[in-house]
Amino acid sequence: MTGPRALPGATRGSGPLAGLLVADFSRILAGPYATMLLADLGAEVVKVEGPAGDDTRSWQPPVRDGVATYYLGVNRNKRSVALDLKDPDDLAAARELARRADVVIENFKTGGLGRFGLDYDSVAATNPRIVYASITGFGAQPGGAELPGYDLIVQAISGLMSLTGDPEGEPFRAGISVFDVMAGLHATIGVLSALNLRHETGRGQHVEVNLLSSALSGLVNHASAVVAGGVVPFRMGNSHPSLFPYEPLPCADGDLIITAGNNGQFRKLVEVLGVPELADDPQFARNEDRTANREELRPLLADRLRTRSKQDWFTDIIAAGVPCGPINTVDQGVAFAERIGLDPVVTVGEGTAAIPSVRNPITFSETPADYRLPPPALDEHGAEIRAWLTAPEETA
Repeated sequence: MTGPRALPGATRGSGPLAGLLVADFSRILAGPYATMLLADLGAEVVKVEGPAGDDTRSWQPPVRDGVATYYLGVNRNKRSVALDLKDPDDLAAARELARRADVVIENFKTGGLGRFGLDYDSVAATNPRIVYASITGFGAQPGGAELPGYDLIVQAISGLMSLTGDPEGEPFRAGISVFDVMAGLHATIGVLSALNLRHETGRGQHVEVNLLSSALSGLVNHASAVVAGGVVPFRMGNSHPSLFPYEPLPCADGDLIITAGNNGQFRKLVEVLGVPELADDPQFARNEDRTANREELRPLLADRLRTRSKQDWFTDIIAAGVPCGPINTVDQGVAFAERIGLDPVVTVGEGTAAIPSVRNPITFSETPADYRLPPPALDEHGAEIRAWLTAPEETA
């Protein structure tokens, strides 16, 4: 990184965002995930933490060398500085960092940074080029601004939990903090879009993302059923409301997910299963017929599938061009990605400080993601960052 925003000792990233400085005032998941993606793509990210550090440092088990793997999973390629915003010197450093930055990302409670002069209006007054992203739980309007925004709460309020679980059982949360991740992705898209416009106008802007809006957008066909069709979707377990087969089906030694998404795929499936006549049966010829008559079709498919193992069927059904897959554990999922050449694990850092991490999912032909720094210890880079912020800026 070169020029007036260059950090001391910083190794310039090789990705498409090399040269950008991001001031990361976020914590936990949505914001740190967004800033890690930006860092992977070359941006220099300064992670500003309170004296106690990011909450996820203590979210354990599991741990690696005493550090929570939750924290490790979303904080590589960053430099940490611990700043107490109630301390005048630390607050001055935080304001100077925001003044020098290209991007600020924060997920404080709405208005929480205003009392420190670190809200968008205050930062933009001294840095009109700033792209400032705020991630909240329920937006900045009255009624939502006061609500605490945790992923599980949004899964409940958005309706996702009403769709997840056994039809006869209780609602369930998704196995990951799906809307935190989704909001982080939406924030990243917003930041990149604002940066693109800044190339033309020279001015930044305020980008706002909230978990509930991300959730409703992410509910896609289910949300559309409500707003466009007046239909309230309901819990169907592993079944799909508009497709069949599109669920686990029993083989001799366990279930196999089979997804015949169109009539051609269904015909190929029943040919492999040895019951080609089902493709011409009026009850099952079209997707809408199969969906309406799923209770009649399911046992006919299951009778055939139970004659062989799920691996044998997986091999033959995939070869026929019909999507299917086993229900793996996460370690098996990583192993599968390795087997098909996706190289899902990268090592960040060197020697005893090296940390295995999940590869950034974006591939570029010319400017690939890079992995320069392992997740930092609390205030690991504090001294050099404070010294840089209090020294006069270099001229470009």
